[in-house]
Amino acid sequence: MPPRPSFPLDARSRSLLRTLIAQYIADGQPVGSRTLAKSSGLDVSPATIRNIMADLEEAGLVAAPHTSAGRIPTAQGYRVFVDSLLEVRPLEEPQVEQLRRELPTSAATPHLLGSASTLLSEMTRFVGVVSVPKHDEFPFRHIDFVALDTNRLLVILVFTDGQVQNRVIETQHAYTASELEQTANYLNTQFAGMRLDEIRARLLREMRDEGARLNRLLAAAVDVAQQAFQSPADNDMLVSGQTNLMGVHELAEVDRLRDLFDAFQRKRDLLQLLERCARADGVRLFIGEESGFAALGGYSLVTAPYGVGNRVLGVLGVIGPTRMAYERVIPVVTATAQLISGALNRSGAPQ
Repeated sequence: MPPRPSFPLDARSRSLLRTLIAQYIADGQPVGSRTLAKSSGLDVSPATIRNIMADLEEAGLVAAPHTSAGRIPTAQGYRVFVDSLLEVRPLEEPQVEQLRRELPTSAATPHLLGSASTLLSEMTRFVGVVSVPKHDEFPFRHIDFVALDTNRLLVILVFTDGQVQNRVIETQHAYTASELEQTANYLNTQFAGMRLDEIRARLLREMRDEGARLNRLLAAAVDVAQQAFQSPADNDMLVSGQTNLMGVHELAEVDRLRDLFDAFQRKRDLLQLLERCARADGVRLFIGEESGFAALGGYSLVTAPYGVGNRVLGVLGVIGPTRMAYERVIPVVTATAQLISGALNRSGAPQ
């Protein structure tokens, strides 16, 4: 967390800092003393305002980008603004209704999360990001096997949230169509409604309990489940609206955009950052270099976790310039996370 200003902000300093940041967010131009005198509503002279601005600059909250008298907020200034000067109100009902209409809350999880990423981008005009839960997080509903050749099977997995996965696996033994049907019936009867990691653990426990009496059906179930129920090692991340950043004046430098676009392609570092956000309660906000992630040095990231009950399944958020309307973006991110959580609750995701 960045250091706080070295002197306490009195009411006038707080008012001027709030006014300066609001003005800069609105038009992107350095704000001068005359503009502040007109906009702040304070009965003080331009000379007094210049003195207060000098104090704010010394504290590292504002900076002069060039020789003009105008100033812009620093990352530390934005942090003070967000933490103590910003009034964030819940999203208004018409906007919540728009989200409800456009989010396919009855769709399978990948479609739901992809729509959330797109909507976050469209509603904020920045980049929408959503981390995708591992399949281990959802119970499986049904499994079927189709023999491709002697030791290769097509596995059809259906999850409770509507996802359908097709996987090709190689088994240790050849199985007849009747054995495959019996194995599928056994797994569907005994394990439907359980998560994949729970199924693997229970099968191994039953195998140990059976010992030398291991029957053919259980042996077949263990053989196919070792691969059929194996989850991918990494999560995924959905990204929408990257080109929106190309229209932001202060982010137009090609090198800065290239670094961030490369990070979107690699995903690994951004996913690690989102996983850190998943361990925090509620909205998390990184401004500039606070994330510790070089590619986000000139940007802000607003995130909120989504999940079921007390279990966090992933994180969604918005990446945009530090000069973003935080009071508008934060409620959009919060409401979207709440709607996604509600949809997953109804889909039967585990609590």
